[in-house]
Amino acid sequence: MSLTGQPVLILRENSQRSKGREAQRNNISAATAIAEAVRSTLGPRGMDKMLVDSLGDVVITNDGATILEELDVEHPAAKLVIQVAKSQDKEVGDGTTTAVVIAGELLKKGDELLEKKVHGTKIVAGYKKAAAEAIKSLEAITVDVSLDDRDTLIRIANTALNSKSVHMAKQKIAEIAVDAVSKIMEERNGKIIANLDNIKILQKQGKGLGDSYLMEGIAIDKEILHQGMPKELTNAKIILLNANVEITKTEFDAEIRISDPMAVQSFLDNEERMIREMVDKIKATGANTLICQKGIDDLAQHFMAKEGILAVRRVKKSDMEKISKATGANIVTSLDEMSKDDLGEAGKVYESKLGDDNYVNIEECPSPRAVTIVLRGASKYTTDEAERAMTDALSVVRNVLEDGKMIYGGGAPEIHMHNAVRKLADKTTGKERLAILAFAEALLIIPSTLAENSGLDPLDKIAELTAAYSEGKSNVGLDLTNHNIGVIGGVGDMHLAGIYEPLRVKVQAIKSASEAAELILRIDDVIAVKGGGDGMPPGMGGMGGMPPGMGGMGGMPPGMM
Repeated sequence: MSLTGQPVLILRENSQRSKGREAQRNNISAATAIAEAVRSTLGPRGMDKMLVDSLGDVVITNDGATILEELDVEHPAAKLVIQVAKSQDKEVGDGTTTAVVIAGELLKKGDELLEKKVHGTKIVAGYKKAAAEAIKSLEAITVDVSLDDRDTLIRIANTALNSKSVHMAKQKIAEIAVDAVSKIMEERNGKIIANLDNIKILQKQGKGLGDSYLMEGIAIDKEILHQGMPKELTNAKIILLNANVEITKTEFDAEIRISDPMAVQSFLDNEERMIREMVDKIKATGANTLICQKGIDDLAQHFMAKEGILAVRRVKKSDMEKISKATGANIVTSLDEMSKDDLGEAGKVYESKLGDDNYVNIEECPSPRAVTIVLRGASKYTTDEAERAMTDALSVVRNVLEDGKMIYGGGAPEIHMHNAVRKLADKTTGKERLAILAFAEALLIIPSTLAENSGLDPLDKIAELTAAYSEGKSNVGLDLTNHNIGVIGGVGDMHLAGIYEPLRVKVQAIKSASEAAELILRIDDVIAVKGGGDGMPPGMGGMGGMPPGMGGMGGMPPGMM
């Protein structure tokens, strides 16, 4: 830029800028590269990724959220897509790969429209209308689910697990997931709430995945304090204490001068009496089990052992809260305020060994609102992937129980939404119609990828699906796991195939994908400041936050995949 022939510098000398089609093309290339990175993991026949970090630690997974979290991505547009995956995972716990793959396809279709001189705002407007219509159309294929329909809930969990590497124990993990969520769910103001934070997942190497189990209570990685204490109690009465069972030390240095030797014994006797009174207060509540968040004096342990009280100390706050939910005990912060009303109950409290570690198990709680899932497996890689699979299964069961709604899977929702969005396009004129049609075509990337990852011809399968749908078969999809509809990879009714998904996951995936695509398509200017200097020049506020090393903006950094 120049005025009267004199150049005026707006940006720093080491700044880089790309604008117009160049910026759009670079952003779209980076975002679609992320989608391609996870696309091959989609579906029950998807492949795994091995991710090796700078320290040589290895993660083997096909979980989209985990893959994207582990990638060291530099390009800002790619980071936007990864944020989509994270928000999808945080909101509904599943469907991250679906959201990213659809976002990538929407950007590809958007790039084609930009090449045809369709303005970005027109594409965004069309995508907004199409996304709203797609989500609305799902109501027509939504199925209500009863809270006590265990078989359907297990099938929903199984569908989420189909794409995981735990298929050899898929049924067992699905059953554990359904039972765990059913235990912790509660009704508040007429609504079902299931807080997955109340489920503790414990990994232990050894045995196989099929030996995993659900404990109706909590396991804590602690030992019973004193040899004289009982190692197992039935009909346990539990007190949860967030206070020290020891003489509190002063906050400042103090010196006690004793002239009479007898006074020393008196001093020690007094300390012993105070500790004895503390133990008596615990005994007076009727408790025979003490779970303490803080310290317990050695002398107090001795007195508790004589009284037959089982005690554990320095338990984590999160475990204390879970034990409270499981047993019904209140967490007490003062020994003087304890009462029988604060006690919780458990059928059994005992110490056991899992692998090389000791655990105190609080089991057989009458109506637990917190439970523990123990995952077994041959190696750390196995149990890590099992935990990721279990988290997905728990999330989809939670979603269905809270909403009471599901849809059929196998690409059936995408075929249904594709047709609904095409009908909207037929009612729309102008360039927005092109964007709506592009959105409809982008939705087909899901059944197409499912077929491709299974070694099938995607074009043939899409043609079969659309032909079947046009004949009035609204639940038609791909069965890639069993022979319920005749043949693996066959096109048929997903109800018969038993392939179900939560409505919430699909709705969130469409929202996340469309919002990400719209955000990236609206960017036509990228200004990057490379390292050095004292920040941005005056008047350029807000532009200094771009990551260093973004130079060129072209595609992904070397070696990212």
